[in-house]
Amino acid sequence: MAGRALIASSAMRHHLWRQLKSVAGSRGIKSLTLETMNQKVLHAEYAVRGRLPTRAAAIQKELTSGQSYPFSQLVFCNIGNPQAVGQQPLTFNREVLALLTAPHLLAKAEQLVELGLISAEAAARAKEYSEKSGKVGAYTDSVGFPFVREEVCDFIETRDGVRPDPSTVMLTNGASEGVRLMMSALAATHLGGQVGIMAPIPQYPLYSALSTLMDSELVGYYLDESQDWAVSVTALEAAYNEATKRGVKVRGLVVINPGNPSGTNLTSKSLEQVARFAAEKGLVLMADEVYQENVLTEHPFRSMSSVVKEQKLDVELASFHSLSKGFLGECGVRGGYCVFENFDSEVMQQMVKLKSIELCSNTIGQLSVGLMVRPPSADAAALYAQEKADVLGSLRAKAEVLRSTLSKLEGISMPPIGGAMYAFPQVKLPKAAIAAAEAKGVAADEFYCMQALETTGLVVVPGSGFRQVEGTFHFRTTFLPTLEQMQKALDAFAGFHKNFMKQYA
Repeated sequence: MAGRALIASSAMRHHLWRQLKSVAGSRGIKSLTLETMNQKVLHAEYAVRGRLPTRAAAIQKELTSGQSYPFSQLVFCNIGNPQAVGQQPLTFNREVLALLTAPHLLAKAEQLVELGLISAEAAARAKEYSEKSGKVGAYTDSVGFPFVREEVCDFIETRDGVRPDPSTVMLTNGASEGVRLMMSALAATHLGGQVGIMAPIPQYPLYSALSTLMDSELVGYYLDESQDWAVSVTALEAAYNEATKRGVKVRGLVVINPGNPSGTNLTSKSLEQVARFAAEKGLVLMADEVYQENVLTEHPFRSMSSVVKEQKLDVELASFHSLSKGFLGECGVRGGYCVFENFDSEVMQQMVKLKSIELCSNTIGQLSVGLMVRPPSADAAALYAQEKADVLGSLRAKAEVLRSTLSKLEGISMPPIGGAMYAFPQVKLPKAAIAAAEAKGVAADEFYCMQALETTGLVVVPGSGFRQVEGTFHFRTTFLPTLEQMQKALDAFAGFHKNFMKQYA
């Protein structure tokens, strides 16, 4: 009976599909609609570019056309995009890239140095890369320029004391591509049961969106807000056990450090607990470490690779880094790398095949990774160090302004900001506000953030887009705009918050 029902159901779907095609062809109806497209695409969500930023874009147009708002400009704190809100690119990196993208300038590099337009070190680096086949208009090896991958290994050896094999390094279009490659390999639906990927809650929406697209499940483990967003074995065990009892095949474990959106820098103890848990459960570790230069705690950043080696753990580890964050902020350049440690050699061949499908990542991003991991050490070094210090010092100052302003507001609480570029404050919304949001059919924190946007011009992201403990409400904000913009927007936000809480008390 079940077999006949399945055949009948299949026949009905086939008949419906033929009818749809016939109607589409005869009436000019589109073949691809919301009903006929891949439903995983429809269901995937990416809150960082969700309804709030869409509304902000509309307001931006209205401001330009002369419409009046209580503010004259928007302050974008919804996405970690430093150069869009005022951060300047580093001089050395852009000098090298300018020469590499314009060979006629590279040919006159000595004259440019004599004129004081570029540093001698930038000219030398550009010439070195060019002689090593660093041609920006040609395809590279699928996994990236060999000489840049060697530089990545040098960087990791300096950082961790152990040098990886260059064959384990892939240059990628930002860290996101490396994450996608790894999650694609893990999404093995033929194993029976849905594949699960463990990730911290609150989580960066990349992981939930990719899980949806790959028909996997994001298995969230909750960070402890009362302990500055720390990881606990109890939370890991609870998430793992709950998922496996439902038949989910948990295969991977993501750790984001420093954290997005939590803004925490995990301690060595926390990292060791995560690594041991992954090893005990036979999970592939995925270490998202793109904020490793953005540390505000007394304890330094520590790579997951160094933890795994120190603990002598037998665990597969994929580590990701990017140009987009740190003090470079080169988001649009789309450069990053992924290091695969302790993977089966045949699996690595398949990973290279996956990477080969797109031929190679963009060459400007690849060369910029080399510039990131091998900073200048001669005549360009002093300016580079000063520019780096200025960026990181400014971020620290703005983080303190954000913390001091928000922590004084009744109904808002937030742990110290330990790293990355974000804060994830909790807002204790009044019952009346929650009811008003429900009446409009939106999440309560989105209701709050939308009103903040339309009153102050401050663009943030509701916590519901990152997931959160049920019954709590948060929002994520960056601290990337200029100090003047941040202070002005936060002063306006403080006034909004007080009025909002009074209105819905």
